[in-house]
This record gives sequence, structure tokens and C-alpha cells, in this order.
Amino acid sequence: MDRELYRSLLYFVNDKKQMDLLQKYVVAKISLLHRQMENLQNHHEILKVQGAIAELRRFKTLRDETIKGAE
Repeated sequence: MDRELYRSLLYFVNDKKQMDLLQKYVVAKISLLHRQMENLQNHHEILKVQGAIAELRRFKTLRDETIKGAE
């Protein structure tokens, strides 16, 4: 991503209320995906869910990534 995009995200990631809501969403969605994964039989579907969980976990570090990218 380019520096300008990171800079435009700074307002969002520095707003504690918005970041707290995003973190709650991430935790709830990961929990839901874990429950779904427990019932999957198809290896391909399990890999898709694992990828979705990995991407959601990146949101936990969004603030740090944005600040570093905006420098």
C-alpha cells in the first residue's frame, strides 16, 4: 500500500472507540469461524477458513501497521 493510503487510515486507527469496535468484531468473527471449522470435513474448506482467520488477525495489528506505513 502507498503512504497516502496509510495516512488516510490514521484518523480511523487513532480513534479508540472505532478501534475497540473493530477488535470486538474481529474476536467475534474468529470465534464464529472456529466453530464453523470444527464441523467441516472438506480439507479445501478448512484451508479457506484458516485463511480468513489469518486475515482477520491482521486487523489486530492494523494500527501499528498504519502508523509505520504513514511515516
